[in-house]
Amino acid sequence: MTTGTTRGRVLPVTDLSLVVLVGASGSGKSPFARRHFRPTEVISSDFCRGLVSDDENDQSATRDAFDVLHYIAGKRLAAGRRPVVDATSVQKEARRQLIDLARQYDVLPVAIVLDVPEEVCAERNAARPDRADLPRRVVRRHTRELRSSLRHLEREGFRKVHVLRGVEEVEHATVVTEKRFNDLTHLSGPFDIIGDVHGCASELEALLGKLGYVDGVHPGGRTAVFVGDLVDRGPDSPGVLRRVMAMVKSGNALCVPGNHENKYGRHLKGRKVQHTHGLAETVAQMAGESEEFVAEVREFIDSLVSHYVLDGGRLVVCHAGLPEKYHGRTSGRVRSHALYGETTGETDEFGLPVRYPWAEDYRGRAAVVYGHTPVPEATWLNNTICLDTGAVFGGKLTALRWPERELVDVPAERVWYEPAKPLRSEAPGGQDGRPLDLADVQGRRVVETRHQPRITLREENAAAALEVMSRFAVDPRLLPYLPPTMAPTATSKVEGYLEHPLEAFAQYAADGVERVVCEEKHMGSRAVALVCRDAEAARRRFGVDGPTGSLYTRTGRPFFDDPATTEAVLDRLRAAVGAAGLWTELDTDWLLLDAELMPWSLKAAGLLRAQYAAVGAASGAVCPDALAALRGAAARGVDVGDLLSRQQERAADAAAFTAAYRHYCWPTDGLDGVRLAPFQVLAVQGRSLAGLPHDEQPALLDRLVEHDGSGLLHTTRRLYVDTGDPESVRAGVDWWLEMTGRGGEGMVVKPVGALVRDGEGRLVQPGVKCRGREYLRIIYGPEYTRPDHLARLRGRFLQHKRSLALREYALGLEALDRLAGGEPLWRVHEAVFGVLALESEPVDPRL
Repeated sequence: MTTGTTRGRVLPVTDLSLVVLVGASGSGKSPFARRHFRPTEVISSDFCRGLVSDDENDQSATRDAFDVLHYIAGKRLAAGRRPVVDATSVQKEARRQLIDLARQYDVLPVAIVLDVPEEVCAERNAARPDRADLPRRVVRRHTRELRSSLRHLEREGFRKVHVLRGVEEVEHATVVTEKRFNDLTHLSGPFDIIGDVHGCASELEALLGKLGYVDGVHPGGRTAVFVGDLVDRGPDSPGVLRRVMAMVKSGNALCVPGNHENKYGRHLKGRKVQHTHGLAETVAQMAGESEEFVAEVREFIDSLVSHYVLDGGRLVVCHAGLPEKYHGRTSGRVRSHALYGETTGETDEFGLPVRYPWAEDYRGRAAVVYGHTPVPEATWLNNTICLDTGAVFGGKLTALRWPERELVDVPAERVWYEPAKPLRSEAPGGQDGRPLDLADVQGRRVVETRHQPRITLREENAAAALEVMSRFAVDPRLLPYLPPTMAPTATSKVEGYLEHPLEAFAQYAADGVERVVCEEKHMGSRAVALVCRDAEAARRRFGVDGPTGSLYTRTGRPFFDDPATTEAVLDRLRAAVGAAGLWTELDTDWLLLDAELMPWSLKAAGLLRAQYAAVGAASGAVCPDALAALRGAAARGVDVGDLLSRQQERAADAAAFTAAYRHYCWPTDGLDGVRLAPFQVLAVQGRSLAGLPHDEQPALLDRLVEHDGSGLLHTTRRLYVDTGDPESVRAGVDWWLEMTGRGGEGMVVKPVGALVRDGEGRLVQPGVKCRGREYLRIIYGPEYTRPDHLARLRGRFLQHKRSLALREYALGLEALDRLAGGEPLWRVHEAVFGVLALESEPVDPRL
């Protein structure tokens, strides 16, 4: 409890805590709250009384008012916001309810007591019109209850108690917000997080050396973080403590406590503890140390904080694991879980407690790195990883490099301590854990991405996406990415054209993009290919037995109904990757390709027959007879010239329509006639390549095509254009005209530099499609080139499509970043699912 009589008292108040102002009516709590806290933090009982009764002094509404007050305070605490309760709180029962609320949300309750003389309170109340009738006995009772409570506040559960005595202290006090001890979000690393050492001093020195530390200092400025259990069982607990304590003291390391430090610390304080589970060895080893060193160890253990939140909230380090609801919280319950984990109440065949598998249900954004329960291999499970790989039991000592997510380990020199039960034959879970479940996707969702902060998914769109993903998509473990939709170029002003390259070049020039690449748009269907080096690589990284990858559409559906056909395509891709030397060069066992699968009729045969061929067949059946009849009428002298001319134009348009869609159809037999044109390597093991510039990507793709001996892979032609050079722009236009004149679909124009932003920091479209004049007949109908039709189509609304393309692009980038970063499958799928949900937004399908 802090008291005092000096002016200018400084009152430290934890940033996330429940602050309770305690004082008699008239003591000045409300003015104090207004001076020192934000208006949104302060919850007044008078205000809540007014909310429920329209009268802040209606005492009959007090019970309901405090229900409202507690509800609001609870909602703020759940959201990680500090509430400040402005009520008298002089009665123990009123304070007990607030302390219980703080415990419910695992925050510290803080009391600020305004101990102002009764006479001052009475005078102030008399000066207020709404309090003039307040009996003096009420103030007297408040003051008496306050004074009798002062010495009990800490015993009641308040972790901090600030008592301000008299008007002067109240007027001159200053409230200072202090961070929680576990809040180290300002430290971004890089870190080397080291698993349970258990007295293995030699192995610790070997691991530090392998990580690059010299005498406990890393020349690159890295910080070691120890997950606890430094002592017990091993041969040299004092040596481990000496090294770790020195590194922490010098600022080169952080450390959280393990249950073994906690137990040894209680022993050092003279508490009665059983010398089991390795404590006897530590006590014996420390018996030879000096009293000064033992005192330093006791002080060190006392100083350890249950867990740390690091790197902007992206990383949590603790000993036994921690669910998201406890991150950054402060309570005995949080500390207990961080030290011991949670048990089911059962014991196994070895008499040891059965741990509750909290990591299997973990859905937090922060990666949780912990130890405590030894495993044979450190593996990711739902963005959590256990680094206790049983060094003291003859396993190895493991560290995790952060943010690289790389594992580094050294073998144990020997079995130093026989475990009570053998290590599990397999590590728990696996890298990805479970895919999305219903709770992850139902309702309105907001997905945060690195490139576009908040992307909202509507409830109705999420329901449609769930239908597709659950019923029609490929195995979700093999669905790590969906490509974004692509916006068309701005409507052309060139006569006779709806789309033209000039608008694409002009738009990118306006966005500050100096160089673009024009890529041939193939006559096929967008395809994503996930290719693993072999079945073992697919099992190890994606958790599947049998398939060696996947080949799917831009909505996640398999291209081929027969899995054997898919495997045949993957075999040919795999052979090309190997022959090109990309497995070794990219240091990967899998890669993800964005591509076009041809012909279009391979996937869209039904659409071609029902929608396009039907139109062509109808026109082919009707137009010749109609023309013959009109020509006969003209020969008989009937004036049908205008009608004949219009019908001839319609017949020519219909013929052009039929010729346009036939470019996209050719016969295939199995894989004979099938072509795959890759145009981007999206990701490989540990890296997203979406940011690789489009003048570097082609080198990888051309090598793939060059080393394909099966005839499957097809080159994507390209041309580079300087948007500020008229000659270069003209060459780009001529290239497009020549290509579309031969019946080609058109081209996609992309900035050469990937992930480009404009002058205001906004994402620039990753690519715009510029489709040929004849191809657009398939989209808009045979007669769309007529002036009246073109005039109407020039008013098409493109903004929604452009917005949709950018949102899906940001989600796609996020999925690739999460995939390359080794994040759990449900995190990858959150972004993939978002793309699929956005595809349900109503937008003109012809765009």
